[in-house]
Amino acid sequence: MKHFLHSMSLADERGVVNARQRARTIAGALGFDHHDQIRLATAVSEIARNAFRYARDGAVSFSVDPETRIFWIAVTDHGSGIPHLDVVMAGSYRSTTGMGMGLLGTKRLMDEFSIESTKLGTSVEFGKQLPAHSPALMDSGRQDIIAEISRQHPATPIDELQTQNRELLRTLDELRERKEELVRINSELQDTNRGVVALYAELDERADYLRRASELKTNFLSNMSHEFRTPLNSMLALTQMLLDRMDGELTEEQEQQVQFIRRSAKELSDMVDDLLDIAKVEAGRLDVKPNSFSIPALFGALRGMLKPLLAESRIQLIFTASETLPQLFTDEQKVSQVLRNFISNAIKFTPEGTVTISAEVDGSVVIFSVADTGIGISESDQRMVFEEFSQVESSMQKRVKGTGLGLPLSRKLAELLGGTVEVESSVGVGSTFRLRVPMIYDQTLFTQTSIAPLPASDKKLVLIVEDNEETSFVYSRYLTAAGFQSQRASSIETARNLLTSLRPAAIILDLQLGTNLTWDFLVEVKSRANPTPVLVMSISEDRHRIFSSGADAYLSKPFDPAEMVEKVRQLTATTNRQRILMIDDNEVSRYLLRGYIDESIFEIFEAVNGRDGLRLAEHVQPDLIFLDFYMPDLDGMDVLKSIRRIESLSDTPVVLHSTKNLDDSETAFIREQSTIIFTKQSLSLPDPADRVRRLIASLLSPRVGEVESDV
Repeated sequence: MKHFLHSMSLADERGVVNARQRARTIAGALGFDHHDQIRLATAVSEIARNAFRYARDGAVSFSVDPETRIFWIAVTDHGSGIPHLDVVMAGSYRSTTGMGMGLLGTKRLMDEFSIESTKLGTSVEFGKQLPAHSPALMDSGRQDIIAEISRQHPATPIDELQTQNRELLRTLDELRERKEELVRINSELQDTNRGVVALYAELDERADYLRRASELKTNFLSNMSHEFRTPLNSMLALTQMLLDRMDGELTEEQEQQVQFIRRSAKELSDMVDDLLDIAKVEAGRLDVKPNSFSIPALFGALRGMLKPLLAESRIQLIFTASETLPQLFTDEQKVSQVLRNFISNAIKFTPEGTVTISAEVDGSVVIFSVADTGIGISESDQRMVFEEFSQVESSMQKRVKGTGLGLPLSRKLAELLGGTVEVESSVGVGSTFRLRVPMIYDQTLFTQTSIAPLPASDKKLVLIVEDNEETSFVYSRYLTAAGFQSQRASSIETARNLLTSLRPAAIILDLQLGTNLTWDFLVEVKSRANPTPVLVMSISEDRHRIFSSGADAYLSKPFDPAEMVEKVRQLTATTNRQRILMIDDNEVSRYLLRGYIDESIFEIFEAVNGRDGLRLAEHVQPDLIFLDFYMPDLDGMDVLKSIRRIESLSDTPVVLHSTKNLDDSETAFIREQSTIIFTKQSLSLPDPADRVRRLIASLLSPRVGEVESDV
């Protein structure tokens, strides 16, 4: 509920001055700061002056609402109302007297604003949120404010002008201080930015060093693993020959020595195998071969493989798997390899007891568990067991040797399958290792993991969709030399995945990837809200289908590198796009036409009627205008006449885009104005995108990817 504070009439210019004075006085009494007092006084002055100048019987009233905590000002008059109020409030109305600017300025300065205007008068009400500790929230405070207003003498115009000058000087002084503070802050930001740039450069250099070091490590492991494998296999074969007594009997001591040699060679061979697998995973050269299999069948095979390990142990190996568990579709060999590592570790570090292998389904994920009753792992050591060459110190570690690579390899294999590994353990109680993998392997995972992340760069990115590695390499080298960065996708699936996280400036697309055609992918890319420019580079000669599917440019193979780079430069240019103006009151028609115009090449503007169209045409100076005939204010003929009278637009191509059947005189006039007729019915014919593209190509200077027009 509003509580009245003060009101006054606007009978003359002095009333306007007094209204400004009272607004500032009341605002100060309500606890508003200096700047808000000026804002409120200025707003009241502007609206009161409008009421006095353009109307009659104006009045101003001030009130507060303790519930909503708003200071309200209402200015009313009994004039003839405000014509074109919607246009005025939209900010597009201009008058020689500046009418409308006071309303818009007040609306921006206030927290609340409303206006009603009829032929009987206008009412403007606006308000601002009260300060936190305003005295007007209490009845006694409001009475004090009313008393203070009653004691105040009306201000003369000279007094009020002096007050305004003082306020202006104070405000200018504060602005000067803020400007100086802004200059200081900008200077500090520049220093900070230089430091950040230097840091990024150092980080890039370090990242490049680490990448090269990782590549060297991977290559070393891969090459050395192969080199080690040959002599190790020879050692294992030779020791087996000796144990088989092929060259005579061995003494008991000799047999033990040969057993030691064979065991050491076997451990080293296992380490080499693990190293080679790790190197393959890190290099992205380990293939995932998914197949369908059942969990009971997998457990049966594991039981047979691991049976020799239990020959002399006091461990019971238990497999529990329900026959009702669903089939899996993933790489059985890699799942088996992870589980073998878990089980062999459990057997090694369980002097006696049980090792239980189980499986359960959780949604779309299957969870394999290997639980033992062994020595367990301390909480601090659990963090390191999945690190390469890390081994837990224990009394059994001296008796049972390992490579320290089994669990790290298991983690990498699980990630390769889209899963994870984890461990729970208590010293003296036992450990449980778990493998979580999707029941159905996502075919795109391996492709995604083999794609190296792009380094941070301000260079424009070009996505190369090409299955031939040599061709992609050539494209990439020329693009890099031209100042671009590139990313290769060897399949449509990979390209789609990349487009979910990357926003390339352009796409180079081959129309045939192996046995797969890419027409649907081309249409899909060009159907997006903000389509990416596409350069088709192919041996296909079907230019009509290429451009009607949405391609922005086309080059046949073999290609000219300079021509390819120039096409990409034109497609990725973000400045000097030719401008197209659509003047049409029908939103659906504008939407349909816009969908067939490539916004990576053209900048599109829309006007909803003839008057807005003329205003926008003068402002943006379009290179091409699509013009409707039927519009509510000015029809197409009137707009066309006005366009031709504007010197800068006299030669601008105009397309009459309408459903109207023109008579002979209208057609003759249209032709005289050098105007093309392109009916809206044309968009319902086959290949509308190609028709629009060829129409634009015939009217504008040749652009990227355009062919000769047959419109």
